[in-house]
This record gives sequence, structure tokens and C-alpha cells, in this order.
Amino acid sequence: MAQVVHAKIQRWGNGLGLRVAGLIRDIPHFTPDTAVEVEVFADGFTVRRTKQAPRKLPFSETELLEGLTSETVQAELLAPLSAVEVDN
Repeated sequence: MAQVVHAKIQRWGNGLGLRVAGLIRDIPHFTPDTAVEVEVFADGFTVRRTKQAPRKLPFSETELLEGLTSETVQAELLAPLSAVEVDN
């Protein structure tokens, strides 16, 4: 059974915000960095925890640099710097 919580939309920087506190936070077990999806309707919106895992890049920076040496870097394949880039 859904519970009704009265809240107020407030200014937050240049936008508007709804504070996620009390029952709004506790019942769905929201924590910082909880991924959510927002379904928007003409008269309001619904916020639900998303089942989709946060997008992870296929490789970490460490994995990309692993085994890289001055011999394997292939710097000759990079475009040469222009005079504008060198002066900055």
C-alpha cells in the first residue's frame, strides 16, 4: 500500500529540486549514488530505482596503459602539434 508524503518543490541553483528525505528515502532504500529512472507525466512524475547497472567503460585507465612503453606508444601515429597548440 502506497503511503502519501507531503513535500515541496524548491529552487535549487537554476533548477528545481525535491528533497529525498524521510520515508521518500527510507522505504525504497535510496542511498547516495542510487541509480533511478524518472517517468514523467502531464501532472507529475514517478521515481524508481533502476534495475540497470551503471554504465561501466570497457577498460580502466590502468588497463589501457598496462604494458605501454616508449617503444610501444606509437607516438609517430599522432598528429603533429600546430604552432597555436605549442604557443598555448
